[in-house]
Amino acid sequence: MKSTLLLSFVLLFSAFTFAQKPYTIEQYLNIRSASSPSMSPDGREVAYLSNVTGTTQVWSALISSPKPKRLTNYEDNISFVKWLGDGSGMIFGKAEGGDENTQFYWMDKFGEHVKALTKDPSVRHNFGLATPNGETIYYASNKRNRTFFDIYSMDLDSGVEKLLYKQDGNNSVAAVNSDGSKLIVSRDGIEFSLDNNLYLVDTKTGKEQLLTPHKDATQYGGVSFLPDGKSLVLGSDEGREFFTLANLRLKNAANSNDWSDANRELKFIAGVANDVTGIAMSDSPSKIAFATNREGFSELWLQPIETDGKPLVTFFTGKMEQIPLPAKGVLGGLSVDRAQTTLVFSFSSATSSSEIWAYDMETKKLRQITRSDYAGVSQQTFVEPKLIKYRSFDGLEIPAWYYEPSRRRDFTLKVGPKGSDKLGVTKETVPVIVSVHGGPEGQSRPSFNPLFQYYLSRGYAVLDLNVRGSTGYGKTYTHLDDVEKREDSVKDLAYSVEWLKTNGGADPKRIAVVGGSYGGYMTMAAITLYPDLWAAAVGTVAITNWETFLTNTSGYRRRQREVEYGRLDKDIEFLRRISPIRKIDRIKTPLFVISGLNDPRVPYTEGEQMVAALKKRGAIVEYKLYNDEGHGISKLKNRLDLYPRVADFLDKYMKK
Repeated sequence: MKSTLLLSFVLLFSAFTFAQKPYTIEQYLNIRSASSPSMSPDGREVAYLSNVTGTTQVWSALISSPKPKRLTNYEDNISFVKWLGDGSGMIFGKAEGGDENTQFYWMDKFGEHVKALTKDPSVRHNFGLATPNGETIYYASNKRNRTFFDIYSMDLDSGVEKLLYKQDGNNSVAAVNSDGSKLIVSRDGIEFSLDNNLYLVDTKTGKEQLLTPHKDATQYGGVSFLPDGKSLVLGSDEGREFFTLANLRLKNAANSNDWSDANRELKFIAGVANDVTGIAMSDSPSKIAFATNREGFSELWLQPIETDGKPLVTFFTGKMEQIPLPAKGVLGGLSVDRAQTTLVFSFSSATSSSEIWAYDMETKKLRQITRSDYAGVSQQTFVEPKLIKYRSFDGLEIPAWYYEPSRRRDFTLKVGPKGSDKLGVTKETVPVIVSVHGGPEGQSRPSFNPLFQYYLSRGYAVLDLNVRGSTGYGKTYTHLDDVEKREDSVKDLAYSVEWLKTNGGADPKRIAVVGGSYGGYMTMAAITLYPDLWAAAVGTVAITNWETFLTNTSGYRRRQREVEYGRLDKDIEFLRRISPIRKIDRIKTPLFVISGLNDPRVPYTEGEQMVAALKKRGAIVEYKLYNDEGHGISKLKNRLDLYPRVADFLDKYMKK
């Protein structure tokens, strides 16, 4: 009798758990978000990007009484928006069909008038900054040679463009001083990945001076001139594991032109042991806002600075102040007004879509500016991950985020010993989707992912990996997959399956691997090197053949990527050996391949050659090519077409 009652309770509990009608994938894909805020100089208004219309467009809202207003409405995504320093309008960027050849536009602050500033769709423009008076913008362009980026300025009133700095490298604008006479140029290194140098350039003569001599892979970024013109704020990992806030300044304050190695001094902020992920300051700052990344979660800080009565700024004086965030999550897009009264940023967590927030630096109050629509999906159903760490083949600890489905049946019948009428309870094994981020210099963090939440609602678990080569865990960890160590990261991926089977409750026959871009390569490599581990695989804009990828990717990207992956002229045999296309006979896993016709990074031919080879073998493969997409599927109409297909594909091979 007791056993019968317990069994009835088990069945009743399971029926109750699954009684709720599930939300559709279309609902999850229609969840909106807001990001990339830019603060108006007077502190009254914020411009930002939102995907309410199905593509990312420019919106604005007043800080005092937020009522979002849409300012643009294009078929293609807007990539950035920046307020001009005089408050008269904004600059935004847009490319066509995902080709990443961004063109610049000026728009008045009401969104009523728009003027194209650059008009060559075959040229890529990388925005740098605008002068405080709003008269001039600075940017990089591969107009002269598609493989290299030179530095230009443009007078916004006349539209006259001026070439300021020409050099056969990947150059970008880092900072400009108050009168435009000095320019800080960042140039990628050619020996290491995640490596660059800063150069001081005289905009009248074009003469350059190296500011950051170093020997090993080192990064410098987030650069701004301080008002004295003799010191810089920046982030760097020079001589250390993490990218930290620093001050580069002259020892001899009297000579503003001598930035020689002997006359410069680099000082780091004390007490920060994690990567700095964003820096914001006004034109005449008394404080600097910056964000850090602690185990994937963001922290936000204010650092006071003061002058010592001399022309040189004495930096990092006073105690850092930590600003409370809405929850544990991920922050981006720091921006501050000229008077340093309001700080705006985007923020998301695993259970909340990205929104714009404002922090009043005088009252110390935090306010949510945007409230995006959740398409009828209850936030209470969203699942938070737990941070797990597992050991790989060489004992290295690999961090990952494990999402366990909320609908997982916790009560199932467990047969007792022979001759016993005892019943027990246990957890049911679950199908698992293992996700690998792109980059490889990237990091999976606990921000909102509507597709993860959809799969969780369908009973899948998700393991979101940060294999070796990921950022956020120190310089050493990031470089553990360089060139000949490439497949060590694939071993990390394979070793995650052991953790899933022993600790994650996974059904070993129902584990899928998915990824995009470099994560797509990892997916393809996983199903060739470890074909027996995976029930299904989905590769989006995936590298399948290192030789053809490096040959056909955009010229400027080939130079950037060869330092990470290997060079065609000296590592060709190695690159061929590790290419998934060369091991295609090992593939047993049903595979879904996704490409964008206009992809300038991983050409669509990477996917097509894999699909053609698999079809020739009679293997199970599905393919979808989007003619108006680039490096990823971003437009809502295409996502609504694609992801139901992917969901059906996974269900077919994962829920047998």
